[in-house]
Amino acid sequence: MKQQVQTFDTEPKELKSFLKQISRLLIALAMALLIGITTALPANANATVTFENANNVRLGITPTGWSNSDDLTIDTNPPIPYQQILSEIALSGFEGTQGSPKFPSKEELKPELDLRGLTISEPWVGTYFTLGDEGKRESERIFDDQIQFMKGFDSNIIVVAELGGAVHQQPIDPLKNRPSFNNDQWTKLIEGLNYLGGEASNQNMQLVYHPHVGTGVETPADIDRLMNGATDFELLLDTGHLYYAIAQNTSKTSTEILADIQNLVTTYASHIKHVHLKNIRESVLRDSINNGWSFLDSIRAGVFTVPGDSEGVINFNPILKTLADAKYEGWLIVEAEQDPNTTMGYDPSKTPLDYALMARDYLCEQTGL
Repeated sequence: MKQQVQTFDTEPKELKSFLKQISRLLIALAMALLIGITTALPANANATVTFENANNVRLGITPTGWSNSDDLTIDTNPPIPYQQILSEIALSGFEGTQGSPKFPSKEELKPELDLRGLTISEPWVGTYFTLGDEGKRESERIFDDQIQFMKGFDSNIIVVAELGGAVHQQPIDPLKNRPSFNNDQWTKLIEGLNYLGGEASNQNMQLVYHPHVGTGVETPADIDRLMNGATDFELLLDTGHLYYAIAQNTSKTSTEILADIQNLVTTYASHIKHVHLKNIRESVLRDSINNGWSFLDSIRAGVFTVPGDSEGVINFNPILKTLADAKYEGWLIVEAEQDPNTTMGYDPSKTPLDYALMARDYLCEQTGL
């Protein structure tokens, strides 16, 4: 009689699950150790900016130094995997990053973030209030989606910008062709933002408005008009977009542009609840304005860079001091939309990781964070 051989599952499902968890834990511990070894930055006793509640000031960096969010063709060939981007953000010593169209679904993304000790600092909400009722409905739908996306992440910031008539993704001059809102559009925009801000507050989140080149809100005058009607939303300071927008007045020197930025920061310091630290390569920006380059072509040419880059024109120290004096708490996000191919063209030895480390070192030097 043929003997029946009984087989046993030597790795039952429970054991497999346990081993998988142990494996991921060991990877996480190894990553944490590696991060600690490579990026532990000692407190800088010579830092000139001191945030009173330093434990509530967090440092992050957007993925746009590796891959652009407005045009995913701005990338290396082959493209940089999102896992590599997250790993290099963690290795640079940052704790958060912006949502990106390059990232997978939340269900797939969150474990990858958790593995590296990262969180999402903010989503991007494009609104269309200036386009009427249909635009209002679309704005609220996008907002609701991003509110749901942010639940479970260790941040309460919702970044919003009005994209009605925006031209920053088009192959045209973003400064000369941007939309100009009429009084009715301004009213609809401000009312819509106040509504979203109230809804965000009801869910313990903070809506912040992002002035952006190529949109209807980019200059200090635009910001003044917007904030004059703000009751339920606050301001995002983006140093690079502000410099770019002010520079369209070609009679202004870089010193005058920086003074305008400083004046705006001083005016709205108590309303600035989120910060994008973006540097400008002045010579590239002047070429862009003089030749009418599109926003994306300007990015490809290297108009933006990180804080701490000697090629950048912005002195962040007085800006950071003003924020510290206003007892700023929240994220300081390094954001420099760059084409990794172009930035490596400036210095072939530098990669997106090098620029991230450059920015992180600079912030430690300035603030001790």
